[in-house]
Amino acid sequence: MLALIARLGGAAIQFVEEMGRIFILSGQCAYWMFRPPFRFRNLFTQMEFVGVKSIFVVTLTGVFTGMVFALQSYKGFHLFGAESLVGPVVTLSITRELSPVLASLMVTGRAGSAMAAELGSMKVTEQIDALRAMAVNPVKHLVAPRVLAGILMTPVLTGLTDFIGIAGGYFVAVDLMGLDSGTFIGKIQDYVVIGDILHGLYKSMFFGLILSMIGCYKGLGARGGAQGVGRATTQSVVISSVLILVSDYVFTALTF
Repeated sequence: MLALIARLGGAAIQFVEEMGRIFILSGQCAYWMFRPPFRFRNLFTQMEFVGVKSIFVVTLTGVFTGMVFALQSYKGFHLFGAESLVGPVVTLSITRELSPVLASLMVTGRAGSAMAAELGSMKVTEQIDALRAMAVNPVKHLVAPRVLAGILMTPVLTGLTDFIGIAGGYFVAVDLMGLDSGTFIGKIQDYVVIGDILHGLYKSMFFGLILSMIGCYKGLGARGGAQGVGRATTQSVVISSVLILVSDYVFTALTF
């Protein structure tokens, strides 16, 4: 019993220490993000890596999510003769919940893991120590551009997922199931407001902060050679995904 309590206490202390180090890195990142000199080329490179190179996977995720959700919604509403509500239900679900979460998880798996692997490789090969020896701040040079790119590009990818997902839902409901096009679009105009779209974009901005910050934190903390880099990469994906899902519930509960 005492061993169990000691183990739980040790895990709690480790969790608090881990959260403290993440908050310290976040504070340093926020400080250096707005301190000159600004290296926009480095930022644009990271924005391309996080945003442009994630378009394909996000597009696939969005279109098939919208199509599946429209198909399931149509079959369910058909039982009650309420097929006309397929458009707003699909749109609200995609813009408020599915799109920000799914796009962020896709970016986590592709870009967040790559951040952890890249910085982890630099850490174990002592390249980050070399930067410090040359008076180059690794937080400003390596972390701040990646975090800012995550914050800026995740909402853009979420907006793309919104559009693609609704288009996929339109294709299934109108072209495959025979719902009237005017009804699909008209009901969306009746029930969906701009605040629903902004709600998802605000959340995705926070999710972008989570996935990029955790990726950088785990990368900078990697140790133990190639095995340690792999462990840090896996941990960054798992922790970011869990935090995204938990924070999504908190956001939804607070704004419900």
